[in-house]
Amino acid sequence: MLCVWRSFYIDKGAPDSALRIMTRHKVSLANFLPIYYRGKIRAVPGVVHVVPMTWFGGKYKDDKPENFFAQFATDPEEYFDVAADKVMPPDQLAAWKRDRTGCVADEQLARKHNWKIGDHIILQGSIFPTNLDLTLRGIYSIDPPNSALYFHATYLEESVSWFKDTAGFYFTRVDTAEHMPVAAHDIDEMFHGTPVPTKSESEQAFKLDFINTLGSVKAFILGICGAVLFTTLLVCANTMAMSIRERTREVAVLRTLGFTRGSILQLLLGESIAISLIGGFCGIVLATGALMLVARPGIGMPVSMHMTAATALVVMVVAFLVGVVSGLIPSYRASNLGIVDALRYIG
Repeated sequence: MLCVWRSFYIDKGAPDSALRIMTRHKVSLANFLPIYYRGKIRAVPGVVHVVPMTWFGGKYKDDKPENFFAQFATDPEEYFDVAADKVMPPDQLAAWKRDRTGCVADEQLARKHNWKIGDHIILQGSIFPTNLDLTLRGIYSIDPPNSALYFHATYLEESVSWFKDTAGFYFTRVDTAEHMPVAAHDIDEMFHGTPVPTKSESEQAFKLDFINTLGSVKAFILGICGAVLFTTLLVCANTMAMSIRERTREVAVLRTLGFTRGSILQLLLGESIAISLIGGFCGIVLATGALMLVARPGIGMPVSMHMTAATALVVMVVAFLVGVVSGLIPSYRASNLGIVDALRYIG
């Protein structure tokens, strides 16, 4: 859960994303923007490229999660100028630009569905009342993979009459990272008093808007983490209390051999901490393996999500604190028992 939290709310994305701005309708992502906004955004100081983008949300084959992937309508003439971190052979890019029904896809997505150049991909519309028959003209690569497909916005305009001269949002590239917040502010100020106001933000903030449509994901993650931590603390405290109580006579024997109360407290508390740290390490190993399974294209989780050293350190610190809290009281009680009372203890 900490890896999910970091991936959604802490990671800043790829370095190239610091040069990109997402401009959408201020009210909702479901509201479209006029197409003439593209020319006005292009005139903003610092902006070098801008393309319209629209989420299609079609169904590929069926509703199974493994067949879900992102689908966007855009302008192929300028899209790869904005998304410069995507790499595709020039001949494939040229073929996509020429074919009105052409599309391009991420290489891992193409590998997953066994797509090859020239294959037909049928998308059944759910948001838009149309089905698209697309021809794969290019396969691009990006690190990390984004599991997405892009096609001509013109094809969608011809298929859905009411969509003409509109766009879901605008994908903008600026010349330097320093100009990004200034350009985003200038874009919103330009359309502030219009009937269709905008909200411009970084690419990472834009992704969080998609996530927030699911509800309070942040509170959900914190709630799960809190519940798991509280349950683990109760289990560990009960386990240590039972373990130490069963060895009360052993504690008495150690006292008769000359062990001080402090040394016995250290031994018992150290055992509790060691067990908790071993559990924390096992959790890190299992979580790393689980992330390798879920952080893949088509699963629905960010493919960049992974276990970092900082996350592992936080886990081990939490495990250490659980060991201290769960073992402190029973260890203290056992170390302070009188020798005679401890030898007489039957438990």
